[in-house]
Amino acid sequence: MLKLASIHEKLSIKLLLLFLNQYWEIILKKWLFNLAATAALAFVAIASASAKDKTILFLSEDVPPSLNYDGPNASAPPTQMGIVNLMEPLVYYATKKRTADGAVFLDVNKFEGRLAESWKHDKANNKWTFKLRKGVKGCNGATFDADDVIYTFQRAKTVSGKAPVGWFLSNVASIAGFTPAVFGKEAKNLEAKKLKDSEVRKIDKYTVEFTQSGPNKLFLPVLTIFALYIYDKELMEANSTEADPWAHDYTNNKNVPSFGPYCLSKWEKDKEFVVKANPDYYRGKADIDRVIMKKVPEGVQRLAILRSGQAQLVEHLTPKEFDALKKVKNVKVISVAGNASSYIHMNWEQKPWDNITLRKAIAYALPYDKIINDVYFGDGKKYNGVMPSFYPGYHQVDFEYKQDIDKAKSLLAEAGYPGGKGLEAFKDAMMLTYTTEKENILGPMATVIQTELKKIGVPVVLNPIPQTQFSDRELVKKDLPFAIIDHSKPIGIEAGYAIQLLYLSPEKGGLSNYGRYRNAEVDELWLTKAKTEPDDFRRNSVMAKIQEILMNEVVIAPVIENNLQWAMSKKLSGVGFHPEQALRWHDLKMAD
Repeated sequence: MLKLASIHEKLSIKLLLLFLNQYWEIILKKWLFNLAATAALAFVAIASASAKDKTILFLSEDVPPSLNYDGPNASAPPTQMGIVNLMEPLVYYATKKRTADGAVFLDVNKFEGRLAESWKHDKANNKWTFKLRKGVKGCNGATFDADDVIYTFQRAKTVSGKAPVGWFLSNVASIAGFTPAVFGKEAKNLEAKKLKDSEVRKIDKYTVEFTQSGPNKLFLPVLTIFALYIYDKELMEANSTEADPWAHDYTNNKNVPSFGPYCLSKWEKDKEFVVKANPDYYRGKADIDRVIMKKVPEGVQRLAILRSGQAQLVEHLTPKEFDALKKVKNVKVISVAGNASSYIHMNWEQKPWDNITLRKAIAYALPYDKIINDVYFGDGKKYNGVMPSFYPGYHQVDFEYKQDIDKAKSLLAEAGYPGGKGLEAFKDAMMLTYTTEKENILGPMATVIQTELKKIGVPVVLNPIPQTQFSDRELVKKDLPFAIIDHSKPIGIEAGYAIQLLYLSPEKGGLSNYGRYRNAEVDELWLTKAKTEPDDFRRNSVMAKIQEILMNEVVIAPVIENNLQWAMSKKLSGVGFHPEQALRWHDLKMAD
């Protein structure tokens, strides 16, 4: 009896401890959330505005570290966010529609003039003539004209090599005189870097002519890219020095003068980025007078501030957090399809990933439905290609990789690794790498993939690393053996651009060919046929063949085309997809 009582006593104590543990866990979570909200409220000190002044607080993981689109921080999303709202392109995609909830959709098959009012294409001579818009004023009062365009392209030709601006203009847009030789690391010929009339020519104050080295339909898509927005020549030159003739210090640390919808009013790196509407903007003054972009690294804090009503717009929450917000009063979640995607990268230069049969085994083992439903909460669709499915020139191949464990096991054996035997020798290659900054999304995704691949004997080890380290290995060293790639690529909305950027051999211009894929047939089909083919039907046929090759060879293992999401006040509208996923604040509207 005593022994039984002792057992009961011990059991009661265990139950009590379990209860207390769960109780305090609940209390702790509630305390942490309230703490975040309280801290958020204290953190958000917005200057009072007049009744007519519309101000929004926009929360993100970071603010622009630079406004220099040819510098080391050019690839940072906040940099691009700042640039596209302060600067202006010659042309951009037309707006296709606005949905009932105010989301903006682009017509990626149609271009509209921005700083360029109109243009003509002389196909016989590979020339483009742009009529520039008159009466456009920048934030400092300067008036836009052809000299600003010439300055921008002269700067691009002179400084390229430090960032891929020259690559856009040479390998992709085929502007005459913009060649890889000019932008190579060894290129020191200053005369060759001078902009010539045979390349980009000022005809008169409001007319500019571009000459291409050959036929190439990627010219207009390239002009929409943030790295080719137009500078205010007058203010750039006023902030240049002999040591810094192209005002890199100014654009890195102070401002970026242009003719865009907003003007910079305050910029504290690592804290906040504040802009005010350009009253002279040629497309009409923005509805939102002021945007305060605040750095709030933690998603729980961004969530708390939004729910408190202090913030009007939030990005980069997890799919789970976005899903939870759909039930919150006075908050709405907008989800739109774009060029965001996730896929499995396998490096072609490293064993065992040089084995096509092994790559196919991986592709048939991946748990696509589970990732879409359990990790992304259904907010996306299966990725069934080598580029986003809405890109002009996209080709739907006649097969797809679906999870088939039996087939995956069979292919694994055919590859020479029955039941995964032998793969343990490739320890580094079996490390599935992803970024720690996206642990809340990519962590669960990686875990699901690890579990499924172990079912066929692939000894996957998870390897989260910081974004800076990941980017260096992905973009510079290109030595990641096995990784989850999760980003918006490519930003040129065209199938040919994706082929050029991602899948050409590195030495042929594949700037973002992370897996060092090489295929002489793909190179030839693009460079000698599709790139220069003027007929749309024949061009698309060649690009379809290229995409068939890429899918069959499993150049990537595509997983999901995930939607872009934002959470915001129900009074706010106007968010939407843009190629670099940077919102255009001029599109935003706030109901009274």
